[in-house]
Amino acid sequence: MAKWGEGDPRWIVEERADATNVNNWHWTERDATNWSSEKLKELLMGLCVESEEGKCEVTEVSKVEGEASINNRKGKLIFFYEWNLKAAWTGTSKSGIKYKGNIEVPNLSDENDMDDLDISVSLCKDEPETALLSLMRKEGADKIRTALASYVGFLKTEFTQGMILPTANGVTKQQTAQATTKTSKTQIGSCSAAPPPSNTGVKIPTCKFSLKDTFLTSPEELYRVFLNQELVQAFTRSGAMVEAEKGGKFRLLDGNVNGEFQELVPEQKIVMKWRFNSWPCEHYATVTLTFIDKGNETELKIECRAVPESEEERTRDGWQRYYCHAIKQTFGYGARLC
Repeated sequence: MAKWGEGDPRWIVEERADATNVNNWHWTERDATNWSSEKLKELLMGLCVESEEGKCEVTEVSKVEGEASINNRKGKLIFFYEWNLKAAWTGTSKSGIKYKGNIEVPNLSDENDMDDLDISVSLCKDEPETALLSLMRKEGADKIRTALASYVGFLKTEFTQGMILPTANGVTKQQTAQATTKTSKTQIGSCSAAPPPSNTGVKIPTCKFSLKDTFLTSPEELYRVFLNQELVQAFTRSGAMVEAEKGGKFRLLDGNVNGEFQELVPEQKIVMKWRFNSWPCEHYATVTLTFIDKGNETELKIECRAVPESEEERTRDGWQRYYCHAIKQTFGYGARLC
């Protein structure tokens, strides 16, 4: 039994391996409990929502009870986590009256989808009724769900750094991911280190297509998912760099996708230059995301133009799998695909 990271309680690691475990191929276990406890508190504390009725904020995380661990079995990472959470919130009405309440999340677990998460929001005993309770039960619960989904994403990306994932050629997946992350900042807006198909000046046949999908969340929250770097890392389960401004660059899926934001209209529209890393150098598609408020859900319209004809199926599948499906699975916004 060996201890890693002594001196920092967040990084106490217990590693187990059998005598024949060459390069940790058969079994490695990392205890993520202490790290998870700190990360959950960090993500929940200070979380706030606001409306014309007033403002509500999470002011204390009073209970983080449970455990988390990661197993590396024959090169495959398996995640286990189970948490019972309690927190306190304070609401302030527009007239300055303060209210106090509680939040309980008893079933944050790898066995439950995010849309199955029980988030109970209540007022403290003897507190008078207030419209702020409805605000916390809807928008507040949505933000809590998003924060907890981010925890799962960080568990699968940030905490797994350093875990050995052997591959057939002896180079670990983790080493490959780290190398990509280290070089990504210098490669934004240029060709990748692995040369893509050369651009000989011949016009590339292109096409356009559109998709529609429905998400059980507000336009505000869905818009934020595409622009917040931590949320992007959560739903892509990989390193990402996102500069959320007009002219800002982005790079995600460990460098396989990159581009630049051309237009940002909060809660309504995102226009971007977008490309797969394997496309001819400097060839970008134009992708427009339109967020349409449908009451209790948001319709997302995706329009892709100037996509290389030979890449249409791959690009369409990529947006459905690595954006739409991944966002629903990570944040619990599941709905039907149109």
